[in-house]
Amino acid sequence: MSSWKSLLLRIGDKSPDYPTSSDFKDHIETCSGVLRRELEHSSNDILAFLLQCAEQLPHKIPLYGTLIGLMNLENEDFGRKMVESTQANFQDALYSGNCNRIRILLRFLTVMMCSKVLQPSSLVVVFETLLSSAATTVDEEKGNPSWQARADFYIICILSCLPWGGAELSEQVPEEIERVMVGIEAYLSIRRHNSEAGLSFFEDDDESEKANSDKDFLEDLWDRIQVLSSNGWKLDSVPRPHLSFEAQLVAGKSHELGPISCPDQPDPPSTTSGASYGKQKHDAELRYPQRTHRLNIFPASKTEDIQPVDRFVMEEYLLDVLFFFNGCRKECASFMASLPVPFRYEYIMAETIFSQLLMLPEPPFKPIYYTLVIIDLCKALPGAFPAVVAGAVRALFEKIADLDMECRTRLILWFSHHLSNFQFIWHWEEWAYVLDLPKWAPQRVFVQEVLEREVRLSYWDKVKQSVENAPGLEELLPPKGGPNFEIRAEENGEQYALSADLKNLVKGRATAREMILWIEESVFPVHGLEVTLKVVVQTLLDIGSKSFTHLITVLERYGQVIAKICPDQDRQLMLITEIGSYWKNNAQMTAIAIDRMMGYRLLSNLSIVRWVFSPENIDQFHTSDRPWEVLRNAVSKTYNRICDLRKEILTLKKTIVSAEETAAKARAELETAESKLTLVDGEPVLGDNPVKLKRLKSYAEKAKEEEVSVRESLEAKEALLARALDEIEALFLSLYKNFSSLLMERLPDASRVKTLQELKSISADSMAVDLEEASTMEVDDENARPKTRQLNGEKKSNVYNIGEKEQWCLSTLGYLKAFSRQYASEIWPHIEKLEAEILTENVHPLIRKAVYCGLRRPITAV
Repeated sequence: MSSWKSLLLRIGDKSPDYPTSSDFKDHIETCSGVLRRELEHSSNDILAFLLQCAEQLPHKIPLYGTLIGLMNLENEDFGRKMVESTQANFQDALYSGNCNRIRILLRFLTVMMCSKVLQPSSLVVVFETLLSSAATTVDEEKGNPSWQARADFYIICILSCLPWGGAELSEQVPEEIERVMVGIEAYLSIRRHNSEAGLSFFEDDDESEKANSDKDFLEDLWDRIQVLSSNGWKLDSVPRPHLSFEAQLVAGKSHELGPISCPDQPDPPSTTSGASYGKQKHDAELRYPQRTHRLNIFPASKTEDIQPVDRFVMEEYLLDVLFFFNGCRKECASFMASLPVPFRYEYIMAETIFSQLLMLPEPPFKPIYYTLVIIDLCKALPGAFPAVVAGAVRALFEKIADLDMECRTRLILWFSHHLSNFQFIWHWEEWAYVLDLPKWAPQRVFVQEVLEREVRLSYWDKVKQSVENAPGLEELLPPKGGPNFEIRAEENGEQYALSADLKNLVKGRATAREMILWIEESVFPVHGLEVTLKVVVQTLLDIGSKSFTHLITVLERYGQVIAKICPDQDRQLMLITEIGSYWKNNAQMTAIAIDRMMGYRLLSNLSIVRWVFSPENIDQFHTSDRPWEVLRNAVSKTYNRICDLRKEILTLKKTIVSAEETAAKARAELETAESKLTLVDGEPVLGDNPVKLKRLKSYAEKAKEEEVSVRESLEAKEALLARALDEIEALFLSLYKNFSSLLMERLPDASRVKTLQELKSISADSMAVDLEEASTMEVDDENARPKTRQLNGEKKSNVYNIGEKEQWCLSTLGYLKAFSRQYASEIWPHIEKLEAEILTENVHPLIRKAVYCGLRRPITAV
C-alpha cells in the first residue's frame, strides 16, 4: 500500500506512520503535507480513497473533514469535486435505501461544512428536504403513515448530525437551523409513538402502562439534542480538530451542494384494513430498521458522568465499527477499544454489544461475530472488560424470567460458547441455589441449558470438572450415556437377529433396492410395521452413530429404505419417535438426525410439528430446549429453502435479460449478413464469406437455445417456489393450530387473566419459596459481582412465585411470539387466513397478543 493511503487509514491511531504524539493536529499536518505533494498526479485516487475512508471509518470523519478543508485551501477544484462526489453517493444511497450510507454521508457533509468546504445553507437545504419528505409521509391525507419507519429514519439522520455540526450551524445560520428544529418538533407532534411491543428484551416491558408512556428512540434522541443545544453544543465525544486550523480554514472557498431529492413514497394500502396497514408497516420496518434498542444492564451510576448525547455518540461509534469491521474481528476489537473519547466507556460498550447480540427480531450479524468480538475485547482489555462482561451476565441472569424467550436462547448459546474459550471457568457457586428452585424455574433451566451446550462444545467430564466448586450442579448436567440401542439379544432375540442380518447387508455393501426387497419379503410380512420400523431405524442409526459423517453416509446410501417404510406423516411420526428414543441421552444428535432426514426429504416439516406437539414433548416445553431446537430447525429449513429459491429466481431473471440481449444481437448480425446475399436465376448465392454466414447461424441458434434453456429453468424454479410457499403456509397453519389448541387447554379463563402479569400473579401465595432477604441488585465496583440477588426478575422480591402450569403457559406464549416475530415476512401474507381459522374471537387474548406482538401489529388495529 502506498504511504499516503497508509497515512489516511492510520490517522488518529497509535501507529508507526505517525509521531508518538497523540495530538490530532500533528497527525493532520503530517498527512496533509504528504497529500499535498501527491495531489498533482493522484488527485482522483486521493478523492476516491478519502471518501471510502470516511464511509468505512466514520469515527474518524472529523479528521478527514479537516484534511479536506486544508486541501481545499490549496486546490478549490479538489474541494468542489469532493462535495460533488459525496452528493452523488448520498443521492444514490437515498434511492437505494442504504441506511448506513445515508446516515454516514450526511454526517460527512456536516463535518465538511465545519471545515468551510460546504456552505452551511446547502446543508440546511438537505435537512429540509429530508424533513419535508418525512412530514409528507406521516400526513394522513397526503402521505402513507404505514411508512413512518422511513420518515423517522430521515429525522434521526438529521438529529444525529447535530453533535458534529450543531455549534457551527447555530453560529453561522442560526435562523435556518432554528427553522429545522421547529420543523422536527412539528413532525414529532404528528407522528405516531413507536411502541417497543414485540421487540423489547423483557416481557414485562410489553405489559406495563409505562411501556406506552416511555419515549421511543426518536423522542429520546430529540430530548438529548435539546439538552445539547441548551448546553451550547458542548460535548466530549466528538473531536473538533478543525478548531486547531480555524484561522487557516476560514480563508477557504465554501462550495454549494447540488439538489437532493427523496424517493417517492409507496402508494398507501388499497384497503383501510389493519392487515393491509400492518403488511406495509412491516415492509417499511424491514427496509428502515431501527439501528439499536437500548439494553440497560447496569445501574445508572456506571455511566452517570457521561452526558446523554455523549452516550448516543458512543453508541454510534461502536455500531459503526461493528458494522464496517464485520468479518475482521481483531481489527473490530482494536478500534472499539481505542475510540477518540476522553472518558472510559467499558459499560456502554458491553451494553451496546449485548443489545446487538440480543436484538429482535434478529441481530444485524450472526451471533458468532459478537461472541468473537467479546472474546477479543476481553483479551485486549484484560484489566477491565472481563469483569464488565461477567457483571452483565450476572445482571441478565437476575432478570432471566422476564427476558424474551428468543433472547434467552441466544444468551444461553453465547454464554456457553464464551466460557468454552476461557476453560469453562465461572463462579458456579453463586448460582448453586438454583437447585433449591423448582425444575421449571427460569434460572434453573438457564443453568441446565448452559451446561448442556457446554457438553456439546467439550465433553461431559470436562464440564463436570468445571462445576466442582458447586458440586450439586452436576445434577443439572445432561445424561452421560451415549446411544440407546434398544435391540438386545437378551430381551428380544428375534429382533436382534433381524438387526444382525441388516448389519451384515450393510457390511456387504448391499444396495438400497436389495435391502428393500429383503424387508418386503422377509421382515414386514412376518413381523409387521412396528417391528420392521424399529429394527431398520435403530440399526441404521446405530451404524451411523460413530460420527456425523457416518450418519450422513448411512442416510445417503439407505435413505430410500427409510422413505419406503415411512411414506406418510403417521409413519414419519413413528420414525421421529424412534430417533428420539435412540438418542434420548443426546439432544444434539436428536436434532441433527431429524434435521438431516428432513434435508433428505425423509421427514416432512408437518410430521416434525406433530412430534414436537406430541404428549412426550409438551411436558418439556418449559424445562428443556430439546423440542424447541428441533422445531426451530424445521421451520428454519423450510424458510431457507424459500429464500434460496427466491435468490435463484432473481439470478435467473437477470440471466434471461442477458440471454435475450445476446440472442437479439446474434439474430441481428445474421439478418445483416443474409441481406447481403445475391440472387442468380432466382436462387440465393452465398456472398464473399459463406463460412462467416454459417458461423453466424450457429451463434444465433445457440443463443436462442440458451435463452429457451434459461426460461425453462426459471419456470421450474418458479414451480418449486409455488410448492414451497404452499408448504410453508401449511406449516404455519399447523404450527398455530397446535399452539392455540394447547394453550387454550391450559390457560386460565380469559375473564380471570388478560395480561402476562396477571398470569404470573395467579399462584403468588401458594408457590412461594423464600430463599433470601429481599433486596435490590447493585453491581460491585471492583469485580462486577452483584452484592445481593433478586430472583427470576421479580422486582424487589425474594421469592419464586410462579406455578408450573403458569410457567408452562409463559414459556409457550414466549415461543409463540418468537416464531411469529422471526418469520413475520412469511406470516403476513397469510394473516387473513390465520385470523379466520385460528385467531378468531374465541381465542384467548394472550394467544392473540403473543402473535400480534411478534408481528408488531397493534391489537387495536384489529
